[in-house]
Amino acid sequence: MKNFHVVLEAAWLVRDVKTADDAIGVAISEAGKRLNPKLDFVEVDVGTTSCPVCGEPFSSVFIAANTALVGLIFEMKVFDAESAEHAERIAKSVIGKSLRDIPLTVVEVTEFERSADKGEQQQKSKTGK
Repeated sequence: MKNFHVVLEAAWLVRDVKTADDAIGVAISEAGKRLNPKLDFVEVDVGTTSCPVCGEPFSSVFIAANTALVGLIFEMKVFDAESAEHAERIAKSVIGKSLRDIPLTVVEVTEFERSADKGEQQQKSKTGK
């Protein structure tokens, strides 16, 4: 079994905002409320989009008529998955249960090595092994 870091993207609608910063704050707060306390291991951040002209990245926020569409990124680690596709399905299922009616798209799946538990590392350093 392998371990994967899965990154998902969602489009979050925020009403009655005037600035991009307000929209980002409200979107992250609302998503966090839906995820916590059960899914506090899921990291939430605003996504980035590349400028089609210059290629520079900027925050994924679009505001029209005091309504914003914010691109949010959800990151989580999936342990003991059979494959990258299996890790994607697990992440979408776990996050999707809390974020009903929010479409999720897989951005990236990367495999990683699981490090030893911190307790084991501390024990090894105390015993000198």
